[in-house]
Amino acid sequence: MKIRTFIPYLSISLLFPVNAFAQTAGSPSKIDSGDTAFLLLSAALVMLMTPGLALFYGGMVRRKNVLGTVMQSFVAIAIVSIQWILFGYSLAFGPDIHGIIGNLDWIGLNRVGVTPNPDYAATVPHIAFMIYQAMFAVITPALICGAFAERMKFSTFLVFTIMWSTLVYDPVCHWIWASGGWLRNMGALDFAGGMVVHITSGISALAAALIIGKRKGHAHDFTPHNLPMTVLGAGLLWFGWFGFNAGSALSSGALSAMTFAVTHISAVGATLIWVVIEWIHRGKPTMFGAATGSIAGLATITPASGFVGPMPGLIIGLCAGAVCYLALNMKTRLGYDDSLDAFGVHGIGGILGTLATGLFAQKLINPAGADGLFFGNSGTFLTQLISVAVTIVYSFCITAIILKVLDKLMGLRVDDESETLGLDLSQHGESGYTL
Repeated sequence: MKIRTFIPYLSISLLFPVNAFAQTAGSPSKIDSGDTAFLLLSAALVMLMTPGLALFYGGMVRRKNVLGTVMQSFVAIAIVSIQWILFGYSLAFGPDIHGIIGNLDWIGLNRVGVTPNPDYAATVPHIAFMIYQAMFAVITPALICGAFAERMKFSTFLVFTIMWSTLVYDPVCHWIWASGGWLRNMGALDFAGGMVVHITSGISALAAALIIGKRKGHAHDFTPHNLPMTVLGAGLLWFGWFGFNAGSALSSGALSAMTFAVTHISAVGATLIWVVIEWIHRGKPTMFGAATGSIAGLATITPASGFVGPMPGLIIGLCAGAVCYLALNMKTRLGYDDSLDAFGVHGIGGILGTLATGLFAQKLINPAGADGLFFGNSGTFLTQLISVAVTIVYSFCITAIILKVLDKLMGLRVDDESETLGLDLSQHGESGYTL
């Protein structure tokens, strides 16, 4: 399309998307009302996870930063949703360009209507698939907030979130989940976001913690100021995760039922082993540990949830609790300040779960997947290993570049006075508590 005709076309397509009710690419498909209801409910559950994350993170910081922390997660719902509607969805799932990125044919949700797109979900409206995926796009950058809690400028955070969603999330999402994505074509398995969500956010969180630096007084013990808030957030995350994982089956049936069960099994396994290890290691089991362990189990099972059965799910959960506990305890020895353990839980959990998928996956569970190493296919594990390495390197490098550029242009951190005062007052002019 010539440049002189592109601008008016873009303006019209954004205001009045054409062919919204026309059949999208692929063979004709019939909408199933049960699948549609299931997917919309799952989308609502995944949306609830971001406010749940806000509470989970908000209770973990000091009281002078509770609203600033909650605000980062809450505002991500708005800004990432707008980005997704305008161009993010088209970049992530739009018609493929050499397996790397989607083109802009679906900009402004042009041609994303009520008829199904068989390339992704043949029994639900395309618009339903789009809004379900939007909720994944929303929570992923919100997870990174845990790495720079209590010290990042809000204005810089807004710009960072838009840039990161566009330059990290959308491309990786396309590689793994989009029709034509190069890692998908290679055989990479990621049922609900081990690489797309947890590795990208967790590795980016590590980059952010290293580049932004430690909080003032990092040597002191920053005890969570409101543990019940954190536990409430963990409960909402656990509840929403059933939509996160089971909803990724994109239909209501045998696969979604198995995924639902495996998700819960992994979560309880990780919770229990975390509490036991902490009891042995520190002398007392803590509520904070139990809550963190549950999230570790949920994050770790995410990529495998639609490819494995109940007992592998339990094994993955037990490994998640043990490995993520070790990772969180290592951060003090390594000296970086990942404030709320975004890397230790989501980064490590995502890596562990993605590799475990290459071990335990069974085509018997999901014919669209592959058998893993323990079921006679070593190639699956090798593919998972390569995919993890690619996702780690890309996420870390691009995030580091984004942060370095923003530091030069806007500054990443609040000044010392604002950090001492707290983000609630210095960035937002309000306080979470009046007592």
